[in-house]
Amino acid sequence: MTALPPLADLLASAHVVALPLATRFRGIEVREAMLLEGPEGWTEFSPFVEYDDAESAHWLAGAIDFGWMPAPRALRADIPVNATVPAVPAERVAEVLSRFDGCRTAKVKVAEAGQRLGDDVARVRAVREAVGPEGRIRVDANAGWNVDEAEHAVHALAEFDLEYVEQPCASVDELAELRRRIRYMGIPIAADESVRKAQDPIAVARAGAADILVVKAQPLGGIRRALAVIEQAGLPAVVSSALDTSVGLSMGAALAAALPALDFDCGLGTASLLTADVAAVPLRPRGGVIPAARVAADPALLVRHAASPERAAWWRARLSRCHAVLAQTSQPHEA
Repeated sequence: MTALPPLADLLASAHVVALPLATRFRGIEVREAMLLEGPEGWTEFSPFVEYDDAESAHWLAGAIDFGWMPAPRALRADIPVNATVPAVPAERVAEVLSRFDGCRTAKVKVAEAGQRLGDDVARVRAVREAVGPEGRIRVDANAGWNVDEAEHAVHALAEFDLEYVEQPCASVDELAELRRRIRYMGIPIAADESVRKAQDPIAVARAGAADILVVKAQPLGGIRRALAVIEQAGLPAVVSSALDTSVGLSMGAALAAALPALDFDCGLGTASLLTADVAAVPLRPRGGVIPAARVAADPALLVRHAASPERAAWWRARLSRCHAVLAQTSQPHEA
């Protein structure tokens, strides 16, 4: 555990950027993030803007963990990553996949608000056609279905040979019921929101409601906390990101590099969804992998992609509030 750095130190190095996306994703077209420089190097604080201070404080703990603590020992130098396909029309799938060099796995967003199951089927079919029979496809519903809808959707998508279904329903009880219903199909269920947004991230494993954990370093409070969650859950893990800059992705890569076993391609290729970044050499997939190395923010790019003064002030105020939350708990990290 490390002491909480003074707020003044965090604010002194803080830069807020606004990075355009190649296609709309999670309802946004521009990704905002705050970059901080600690003794160990650059780190990122980037909870989505709708998250409250209590939840966002975990992200700040994760940023501090990476910037102020040495990364755990790396067990591998390269991290295999998946392509990420937003809820685009089927005819745009090939265009999106072309941004992910050499990726053998595609994660496809489904259950988008305002769309129908038929749109999901068409999108996943287009991905299967693009990646061929040897490619791997996983779908992510972001808790968008109830149990009956999820069961129906899994049946409709099963013909495309799914690697797993990520967070099909919102609650642990719903995931457990769905897992019971579709167990005969042999399609695993992965839990994301039920881990990173839960008061008890182990509850989903304890309830037998998932086969796989999707783990993100920043929202879980840092690499060490994420490693502890994985160990306690006793389930295989997929390391993923939250549309981070290349600095934030390098935090995820450090987590993936430290795992004793890495059985799945990681969701750490999402810099390919951005049309701008903070690193001179963005952490985009090359041959389906990214390096497990720290990434430094480029001063010129921090200036070029700086958010408006109003948005920078909003983020600085948010940082101050989240710092106060961590100061009250006096426990920003778990070793």
